Amino acid sequence: MHRAPVTKGAVSSALVLATAGGLLTAAGPAASAVTNCTSPVYKRQFYANTTFSGTPKKTDCDTAIDQNWGSGAPASGLPADNFGVRWTVTRDFGSGGPFTLPVTTQDGIRVYLDDIRKVDLWKNVSATQSKTVSLTIPSGKHTLRVDFVNWTGKANVTFAYKPVTSAGTDKTKPLVPAGSSASYDTATGRAKVSWSKNQEMDLAGYRVYRRLKGSTTWTLRTTTTTTTSYTDTSLPATGATYYYEVRAYDKAGNESSGTTDRPVTTTDRTAPARVTGLSGRGTTAGNTLTWQASSADVDHYEVWAAPTGQSDPDGPEIVFGTSYTDRIAQVGTDYRYTVQAVDGAGNVSPVSDGLTLMRPEESTAPAPASVLGTPTDASTRVSWTPAQDPDAMVTGFHVYRRTSAQGAWILVGSAGATAVSYDDTSAPKGTAYYYVASVDNGGAESNPSAQTTVDRLTPATATGPAAPRLTVLSEGGTRFPISVGVRPGTGDEARLLKGYAWDVSGACGFSGTQFTASDTVSWTPQYTGPCTVSVRAVDAYGRKGENAASVEVMVNR
Repeated sequence: MHRAPVTKGAVSSALVLATAGGLLTAAGPAASAVTNCTSPVYKRQFYANTTFSGTPKKTDCDTAIDQNWGSGAPASGLPADNFGVRWTVTRDFGSGGPFTLPVTTQDGIRVYLDDIRKVDLWKNVSATQSKTVSLTIPSGKHTLRVDFVNWTGKANVTFAYKPVTSAGTDKTKPLVPAGSSASYDTATGRAKVSWSKNQEMDLAGYRVYRRLKGSTTWTLRTTTTTTTSYTDTSLPATGATYYYEVRAYDKAGNESSGTTDRPVTTTDRTAPARVTGLSGRGTTAGNTLTWQASSADVDHYEVWAAPTGQSDPDGPEIVFGTSYTDRIAQVGTDYRYTVQAVDGAGNVSPVSDGLTLMRPEESTAPAPASVLGTPTDASTRVSWTPAQDPDAMVTGFHVYRRTSAQGAWILVGSAGATAVSYDDTSAPKGTAYYYVASVDNGGAESNPSAQTTVDRLTPATATGPAAPRLTVLSEGGTRFPISVGVRPGTGDEARLLKGYAWDVSGACGFSGTQFTASDTVSWTPQYTGPCTVSVRAVDAYGRKGENAASVEVMVNR
C-alpha cells in the first residue's frame, strides 16, 4: 500500500568499548529483566517481524488493547512496517458463560483461547476492519493470546472480551462465594458474616440470607454490590440458633447456590411472656393457685406470697408446673399471690396480676379415714370410711385432686352424707393425688384426709382404649415343644399391657383360652395335625384387644 512519508523515531544505542587483549571490542547489551504483569493486565511483547520469531525487542504491561500507532513505529527500535505485537493474559473467568470478542484492526489480528484460534483477520488491508465473535467460555482459568501484525501503512488495533449480561442469553449461575464465615458478638448481639470476593466478570453483587434453626425458610437480610461482609443488627436475643448463607448474583439476574450454612447462637435476653389466667381457691389443705403456661422456653415459675400489705420474707417458691398449693398460709388471713415465669437463661417475666386468697378455718367435723383411689375401666374410684362420730354434723364430702406433688388442689366433685365413694370420670392419664374432706351443715370443710395416690395408665373414658394389635410369630411347630411368640403393636398402648390371652384349638395338646403375662406360650402336643393359635392383648384394666391374626402350626409326631 502507499502512504505519505513519516518521520521515524530514531533508534539510539550505547556502544560500550572495552579493552581486551589489546583489542578494541563492543560489549553486547545487558540481558533485560523478566517482566511480570498481574492479571488481568496483559503482558505485551514487540517483535521486529510479523512471524513473532526471535527475542522480543520490548516487553511491558498493558491494561487494555486499544492502540493507534498511525504510520509510525510502535516502540523505539522497531520498524514502521512489518512488525508484530503479542498480548497474553491468564485470568479466572469464574463460572464462565457467554462472551463476545469485539475486534477492530489494520492490518492483521488473531485471537486464541487456550491456544485455540477464535478470531482470524490476517491480511494486509488499507482500511480498518471489524468483527465480533460470540463464544462460551468454560468456568475457571483460561489464557487469551492476541497476535497483531502491521505489514505496511497505518497500524491500529482494539480488542476486548465482554460477558453477555442479557437475561435471555446468559443462563449461567455465578459460582458460590468462597471463604464464608459467621461470628456472633455476645456484647452487642450482632452477627458478622464474611466471604471472599467472587471471580465473576459480570458480578452484580451478593445476597445474605438467614433462617432459624429447624426452619427451611430463608429470609433475605441484605443485598450488597461490592462489600464482602455484612453485620446483622436485627437478631432477636432469644438464645436461638440462626444460620446464614451468601449467594452471588450476576447482571443477568442469575443467582448462585448458597454457601455452607454458618450458624450463630444468640444470647438469650428475652424474658418469657407475662403469666396470665391466675386463679385459685382457699381450702383447708391450703391456698391453691393455677395459671396458664407462659411460653415454650419457661424453665420454672416463681410464686410470691405474703399477707396483704407485706412482702414475701423468704423469697419465692420455685414451681415447675402451672399450679401450686400454699400449705403454710395462716388460716383466716388474706394472702396476696403473684407469679413470674423464668427461662433457662434466668430472664424473668413481668409480674402477673395479683390474686388474694384466704385459707378457711377448719370445721370440727372429723376427716374421713382409709381413703383409697382405684382405677376402673371408666374412672378412678375414690373411696373412704366416714368417721364414727354420732355428734358430727356431716352433710357431705368434697373430693379434691391434683396432678403433681406440689400442684393445686382442684375440687372435682361432691358426695352426700351417706356416700362412701366417688367416681372421678375425668381422671387424667398418669399419676394423680386425692384427698377427701367432710362438710358440716354450715358448709365448712374438715381437715383434709390422708392423701392417696393413683396411677392411671390410660385416660378414663366410657369404653377405654382398644388394646394394641399383635403380630403372631411361629418360633417352632415341627419340633417339640411348640413355642409361639408375639410382638406388641405400635403406639403407647403397647407398653401398658397386663398380658396375653391365647386361644388354642386343633392338635395343639389342649383347647381353650390360656392367659400368660409373658409374650410366649409353649406346650407339648398330643396329636398329629394342624394346630391353630391366636392371641389378644389384655391391658392393665383387664380389657381384651382385637383378635390378632392367627397362626397355624403343623404338628408332626
